Amino acid sequence: MSNRIDFKEENSNTSDNPSFDSVLQTRLSRRGLLRGSMGTVGTAVLGGMGLSACGGGSEEVVALAPPATPVPPAPVAPAATMLGFTAVSRSLADTVIVPAGYTASVLYALGDPLTAATPAYKNDGTDADFENRAGDHHDGMEWFGLDANGKPSTSATERGLLAMNHEATTDEKLSSFFIHVNGGTSTLPRPALEVDKEVAIHGVSVVEVKKTGGQWSTVQGSAFNFRLTPLSDIELSGPARGNALMVTKYSTNGTRTRGTLNNCGTGKTPWGSFLTGEENWAGYFFRNATDDAARGNDKSVTSLKRYGRSQGAASRHGWETGGTADNYARWNNSKLGASVDGSDDYRNELNTMGFVVEVDAYDKTRTAKKRTALGRYAHESAAFSVPVAGKPLAVYMGDDSRGEYIYKFVSAANWDAADASPISAMATGDKYLDSGKLYVAKFSSDGSGQWVELSITNATIASYAGYAFANQGDVCVNARLAADAVGATKMDRPEWCGVNPANGEIYFTLTNNSNRNVNPSSSSQVAPDSANPRVYTDMKGATAQNGNPNGHILRMKEGAAGSAATSFTWDVYAFGAQSDADASKVNLSNLTSDNDFSSPDGLVFSPSTGVMWIQTDDGAYTDVTNCMMLAAMPGTQGDGAKKTLSYTRTDGSTLAVDTYVGKAPTASTLKRFLVGAKACEITGLCETPDGKAIFVNIQHPGETTLMADIADPTKYTSQWPSNAGYGAGKRPRSATIVITKNDGGKVGT
Repeated sequence: MSNRIDFKEENSNTSDNPSFDSVLQTRLSRRGLLRGSMGTVGTAVLGGMGLSACGGGSEEVVALAPPATPVPPAPVAPAATMLGFTAVSRSLADTVIVPAGYTASVLYALGDPLTAATPAYKNDGTDADFENRAGDHHDGMEWFGLDANGKPSTSATERGLLAMNHEATTDEKLSSFFIHVNGGTSTLPRPALEVDKEVAIHGVSVVEVKKTGGQWSTVQGSAFNFRLTPLSDIELSGPARGNALMVTKYSTNGTRTRGTLNNCGTGKTPWGSFLTGEENWAGYFFRNATDDAARGNDKSVTSLKRYGRSQGAASRHGWETGGTADNYARWNNSKLGASVDGSDDYRNELNTMGFVVEVDAYDKTRTAKKRTALGRYAHESAAFSVPVAGKPLAVYMGDDSRGEYIYKFVSAANWDAADASPISAMATGDKYLDSGKLYVAKFSSDGSGQWVELSITNATIASYAGYAFANQGDVCVNARLAADAVGATKMDRPEWCGVNPANGEIYFTLTNNSNRNVNPSSSSQVAPDSANPRVYTDMKGATAQNGNPNGHILRMKEGAAGSAATSFTWDVYAFGAQSDADASKVNLSNLTSDNDFSSPDGLVFSPSTGVMWIQTDDGAYTDVTNCMMLAAMPGTQGDGAKKTLSYTRTDGSTLAVDTYVGKAPTASTLKRFLVGAKACEITGLCETPDGKAIFVNIQHPGETTLMADIADPTKYTSQWPSNAGYGAGKRPRSATIVITKNDGGKVGT
């Protein structure tokens, strides 16, 4: 989420696909639903503390500023009570709050050094060498254990690697101002030195972490530590490898590309490698105002517009203006050369972004691969079906833009348990991720749905009038257009997804959608439907927020064929809402003050406890509380009931929308576990195999700070984590925290 320029609010789906199926009945009434007024926020916060514990009847708050003295673990009860903690109250304080009985410590923040030779981070804008430091906007994250000898281990709990995305950077007026001395240059052209810093803080980092004497820390100078940036060499793999659409000046045979960009959600393969999703990459590229004509208005123009790059579109940071060198020129996506195939410019560069990238976290010498068979769109996480020997693997994915789609990939190869080893991870990835079938979801109003294959052999795709697909590589590169062709269901920004290890059911966070409208007046607006049923008004102070501003969590169950099924059933696990909103129209899940939330984003299942962790990236409810993390017990698809929402259109006709709402959460099945610092997003979570330590990312605290205030820390929206006693300077920094239970038990019990 960016309060300044929300690149997740991309809006390029102008297809005439129905938002659901076209059989929705029309009847009854519509009314704007105003969120009720809130009482006072009850959490007490001690001034200046950045990490706190909260709980008990009086909601005692205890400062937990690192480095903390570890509490000796107490014996763990034989049968732990799930969600046995006291819910954390909503908070607007510049602190990270966890329940009483828990300790949270800052572990790894923007600029932290990864090599022995890299100096400590000054946090004053003078730092350089970001290729050897933690990047910015910590996001999705996975754990990779190490035994005492530094070998891969699935059971190690006190030493391991964190593989982590660095999605973006806090910016205003082009510049990533917190990493520059005076806020940077906010006009074009951008100085090369500023561009170089900004490029380097994107991508992925792998850092060794270790628990010593009860305290977690990173291992500076570990041989395992490394960075991938937007300039790293990466291999293209799968159907689009060598395709004409991938030819660039950098790779004239279309088999390689440079870098990974705007990495958001993650996944961990059953064979022990790291998956990172490229999300809002299109906004980093520039196209000349006359580029359509230069391309002869060919089909590449259709593709570029469908992925959010119209001619004349300004780039997010102006990196293309940093100089004439190739590493700056590649951000200009215009047709500039004379070649027919694009081998003398970067007209096709955009086609090499937007994939799931596989990385061997244990071995930095192995080249990362973009798995093009999984499709190209604004990727969040990639969640695997529960592996079953002799059955194919499914990978579930969402396209995080308004009105985009839900996808899955089914491997051609059947799972072999002998492959569950990271020793030859990239070769195993070739086996399971390069060949298979890509599907998109169509939801029906009766609670069922279909997976429709996106294949060049599908006559609907092969004959699509909107775009002439050449081959399967083209289908994968232009998966959005292929999904348009088959009439996929437009969703409310599908973000992270997770698979319940207990029963294989799939959960998708649908974070929000301001384009839901009972009376669509443009090609970008879409009417409510069964899987995205709410249209209402939510007041943020005096500002009305329309559409579905609070989001919901969708739950799906595959048909009898499991991972390979082409049918499913669905319901909504929970609707985000303020607790005192209208229960008949908005708060359909009957949330309370202990578990209400808005804009669900991150979603991760704990293999150890079965807890489903829900994280928010919210702009709607932030007048009442900072972003948060909740712990949930997931239930089962179909455990609730059908509800009907009715709206009246401006022409007097009525629209009735049936939806399916899961069993209402209770105090024992959903409660708030954490509230973050000011103007942050809570995102990314992984844990040690015993569930006794979880790692969580606090992204972009203080992002609403103005560049004009860079010299005055008292005007920063946030000073976290320096106000938690971590690091130099007062500029806010994205950071990873580690959370443990003081009695030594599993987190969430």
